[in-house]
Amino acid sequence: MSTTLQTPASSRSAGAASDTAVAISGLHRHFGAGERRVKAVDGIDLSIRRGEVVALLGPNGAGKTTTLDMLLGLTDPSSGTLSVFGEVPSKAAKAGVIAGVLQTGGLLSDLTVRETVEVIASLHGRESLARVPEVLAATELEAIARRRISKCSGGEQQRVKFALALVADPDILVLDEPTAGMDVTARRHFWDVMRADADAGRTIIFATHYLEEAEQFARRTVVMHRGVIVADAPTAQLRANLGGRTLAATLPESGRDALIAQLTGTDGISDVRIDADRVSLRALDSDAAASALLNAGAHDLEITAPTLETAFTALTEN
Repeated sequence: MSTTLQTPASSRSAGAASDTAVAISGLHRHFGAGERRVKAVDGIDLSIRRGEVVALLGPNGAGKTTTLDMLLGLTDPSSGTLSVFGEVPSKAAKAGVIAGVLQTGGLLSDLTVRETVEVIASLHGRESLARVPEVLAATELEAIARRRISKCSGGEQQRVKFALALVADPDILVLDEPTAGMDVTARRHFWDVMRADADAGRTIIFATHYLEEAEQFARRTVVMHRGVIVADAPTAQLRANLGGRTLAATLPESGRDALIAQLTGTDGISDVRIDADRVSLRALDSDAAASALLNAGAHDLEITAPTLETAFTALTEN
């Protein structure tokens, strides 16, 4: 199924004309007091432009969900500022400029899927009500539109939340672990819809534990750890900053020691490791390193590009 939504509306307010979709400055959020005080978000600055697709990564307790809650106006910051197209988050959410798919928050179990979407659409006006059939199709809920929420699986309920976020036609879509509970097919369709929406100009900010989703979909990745931002870069650049590619090869029987000494002493080559007759290393210039190995008689050469998972681990392991 390839149903997509129309280009998101971008003229609900004068602020929506700005190229800056989200502006966060000196943001803090703590819970508790005294010895029990927990700093969930410990001073972050972040600017997101209209139409960007940004992945927010970090281990549990990094502050991702708290940040998204504040961005949606669900939680007030302890200090610092947030704005959504120049408006305070709660006002932007009320106007339908920003909407979210969250892990928390339940659905009314006695309503059907269609009734649930229609109730939320009615809060946003006639145009949103008219979008209900289109949204049900895009989220693949047509077949279960008459099913009560209590009879829906976890993945189906997640898709209902997705529909609720889309029905207002928001300029910014915030997703917190959006595909949790979805099977592989539903997850793939979800990202197909998101890609179409991003291409149409909608700004998408999502937190996920599926690193492959961030790697395949996000054009920019922000990594949080212990309430602060530890990396913010284009996803491809974040991978590249790890220091080149990893090479592995089977060493020739003769000249092995000389080859290892050559590799170890070459600028741009690091992490040289030997396991039986296999050598692995990291090289800034993978072509030159591969040429040196092959010219020395090595075989079964493997070259692996750095992954986002590797970057994530390196940035958050301490």
